[in-house]
Amino acid sequence: MESTIDYSNYSLDELIQARQTIDTDTYPARAAELDRLIAERQAIVATTTAETQAQELRRVGVRFHGNAKEFFSIWIVNLLLTLVTLGIYSAWAKVRTNRYFYGNTEIDGHRFAYLAEPLQILKGRIIAAIAFAAFAVLQMINPVFALILMLVFAAFTPLIVVLGLRFKMRMTAYRNVRFQFHGSYGDAFLVFVVWPFLSIFTFYLLMPWVLKKIDQYIIDNTSFGDRSFDTGIKTSEYYANSISASLLFVLVFIVGALVSAFVLAPLSAVEGFDLSVLGILASYLIGFAVASSFYQARIRNHLFGKTKIDSVARLSSQVETFGLVKLRVVNTLAIVFTLGLAIPWAKIRAAKFFADATQITVLSGINEVLAGDNGTVGATAEEAATLFDVDLAVG
Repeated sequence: MESTIDYSNYSLDELIQARQTIDTDTYPARAAELDRLIAERQAIVATTTAETQAQELRRVGVRFHGNAKEFFSIWIVNLLLTLVTLGIYSAWAKVRTNRYFYGNTEIDGHRFAYLAEPLQILKGRIIAAIAFAAFAVLQMINPVFALILMLVFAAFTPLIVVLGLRFKMRMTAYRNVRFQFHGSYGDAFLVFVVWPFLSIFTFYLLMPWVLKKIDQYIIDNTSFGDRSFDTGIKTSEYYANSISASLLFVLVFIVGALVSAFVLAPLSAVEGFDLSVLGILASYLIGFAVASSFYQARIRNHLFGKTKIDSVARLSSQVETFGLVKLRVVNTLAIVFTLGLAIPWAKIRAAKFFADATQITVLSGINEVLAGDNGTVGATAEEAATLFDVDLAVG
C-alpha cells in the first residue's frame, strides 16, 4: 500500500524531479497524482507566460464611417416597408440597420460584421409575439393570472437574457472571428432577479452593487473566439458615482426651483401664465439629463478602463459629461422639432460620439485568436427580450 505524500506545496521543478524518481509500476497512484499536478502547474505557467509576453503593438481609436445621408435612405425605406407589410419587414429592417452600423465601425483597419439573417429574426419575432399575445389574453381572462404570470415571467427573464446575449454575440464578428457568451441561467437568475428584488428591502441602497454585478456578469462571460473578456470593476466606483449623480440632480433641481420661484413667478403675475410650473418641470428634466449623463460617462469610462481581452486588447474610454449632455439635448430637440425625421441623424451622431471616445490598445496575441465554437443559436430569445422590454446592452 502506497504512503500518502502531500505534493501541493511543491514547485513545478520539485514535482518534475519527484516524478523522475517514481516507478510507475510500483507506485501507480503516486505517479498519476504527480502527472496531474505537473500538468496543472504547466498550464498555469503557460497562461501566465502568454499574458506576460503579450506586448503592446499599437494604440488605436475606434472609427465610425457612417453618415446621416446614407443612413436616412436606409431608415426611411425600412420605416415605409415595415408599415406597408404590417411589421413583417421589421426583421429585414433590423438586419439592414445592424449591418450598416457594424460595417461602418472600424478598429485597427478591420470592420465588424453582423451575421444574422432576416428569417432568423422574423421567426423569433413571430414566436415572441405569440407568447406576448398569450400573456396579454390570460391576464384579461382572470386577474389572478397576472400574479402567476409575473412569477413565471420572472423565472424566464434570465433565460431570455442569456439566450438573447448568446445570439447577439454569435451574430457579431471581427476579423472573421465571432464573439460568444457563456453565461449560465443560474448566475443570471441571481443577477437579474434575486439581487434586484432584495435591493427593494434595502430601499435600493443595494442597487449600485446590483448594477455592478450585472455589468460584471455580462463582460466576464463574453469571449472573442477562444479569448475571454476580463474586468476588474470596483463596487466603490458604482456607489461613488451613484451618490454623486444623485447629489448633482438635487443641486440642479434646487437651483432651477429657486429661479422659478424668484424670477419666473413674478413674471407669471405680469404675463398671466404660471411660468414657474414650466420652470420646475424644466429643472427636473435638466437635472435628470445632467445626472444620468454624468453617471453613464463615469461608469462607461471605468468599465472600459478595467476591461481587457486575454492577450488581445485593452479598452479605454474618455466620455465627457458635458459632451454627452450636449449630444442628448441636441438629438432630442432635433427629433422633436422634425417630428422624428432627425432620428437617423441623431443615431449617427451618437455612434460617432462614442466611437471617438473609445481607444483600443492592441496586444501581440491578436493574430493568435482561434475562432472557437460557432454553434447555432436561435433569435427567438433576443426578440422575446426586446418585446418584453428586457433587452440589454453594455456601454
